[in-house]
Amino acid sequence: MHRYVLPYLWPILTGVLLAALLLFAFPDTLPNPFNSEPSAPSQAPASPLVNVSEPASNRPAPEIRQAAPLSRHQGPASYSNAVNQAAPAVVNIYSSRIVERDQHPLMSDPFFQQFFNGDDATTHQRMLSSLGSGVIVSHDGYVLTNHHVINGADEIQVALRDGRETLAEVVGTDPESDLAVLRISLDDLPVIEMTDSADVAVGDVALAIGNPFGVGQTVTMGIISATGRSHLGLNAYEDFIQTDAAINPGNSGGALVNPDGALVGINTAIFSRSGGSQGIGFAIPTNLAHSILDELVTQGRVIRGWLGIEAQALSRELAASFGLRTPQGVIVAGVVSDGPADRAGLEPGDILLSIDGQAVLDARATMSNIASIPPGTSLPLTIVRSGERMDITLDVGERPVINNAPAGERPNGS
Repeated sequence: MHRYVLPYLWPILTGVLLAALLLFAFPDTLPNPFNSEPSAPSQAPASPLVNVSEPASNRPAPEIRQAAPLSRHQGPASYSNAVNQAAPAVVNIYSSRIVERDQHPLMSDPFFQQFFNGDDATTHQRMLSSLGSGVIVSHDGYVLTNHHVINGADEIQVALRDGRETLAEVVGTDPESDLAVLRISLDDLPVIEMTDSADVAVGDVALAIGNPFGVGQTVTMGIISATGRSHLGLNAYEDFIQTDAAINPGNSGGALVNPDGALVGINTAIFSRSGGSQGIGFAIPTNLAHSILDELVTQGRVIRGWLGIEAQALSRELAASFGLRTPQGVIVAGVVSDGPADRAGLEPGDILLSIDGQAVLDARATMSNIASIPPGTSLPLTIVRSGERMDITLDVGERPVINNAPAGERPNGS
């Protein structure tokens, strides 16, 4: 058997050895299926890369929904340029007020008064101080801050980053948006640039600059977590930017800026169970702050439209009890005596369905919309009373000014 196989075996072994020798000696001359490269495809236009350091308004729209390769060099390695641009215009604010001390009941007794100096017996005052931040927004010396930072203060001191200090005067305050405008008289003031807050997008990098806990100017970084936050119970008019940049007590009135160093919002409040930052901070957007600033400077107050009603959300159960198929509109829970609604004939229990042809869906949003209507405007309303739909016309009034808590006092505030 071996005599018949052996003549055929030697040529096969010789061929295998020869092929292995050729592959080892000349690897590039023979095709190798494990080392082959695909032919180069036809060149297509490159997709535009998005620079995350640019504002949302400058980002080019992608042509296709295809993610670019992840690059560790896409964002800046440092935000020092943004800080150098914005931080000089962020100031520390120290407000103080004098309050009456509670007198011990025994001090009213003439027997005990004889043991004390007469001056001490009549001195019942003490000084309270609070701290916050502010932003210089014009070369005229106007400073934006929060109402709760300076409310009730007898003296307001402003300290700049360059070491200068001066007293400030109050131009005007708006408790319902928690904004205030101060003015200082110094030369060569640094001024921050404002950006259009309508262009702010969730995910944008944000820097918070302020004076937390009075330690001095501090910068923290995060992103824009949400926009248009309302129903928080902080202000009457709410349209907050939410950020996870660390905001703490003392940051109130400070700046929230973008990576270009432009002002995005005025830091106002935090949501916290411990009193410190938990990554949920709120800032008043620049568009709202700018409009409030203009009115306080030119008018001395913010003029808002007002109906003079207390509105309550309409649940499905309440809607069914009023004979409505869907919970559309709000319930008039109360009417201010001699207010615009009272003069127009609105009554508690009426259901407000539409204002000027626009459906009413949310009580707080409706209040904000009414606030933008100039007082004196005739406004058509559609209501439901006792199951009947009615149309009435109301003359919009001016919302009265409401004061708030003293300086520095704010629930979940900063």
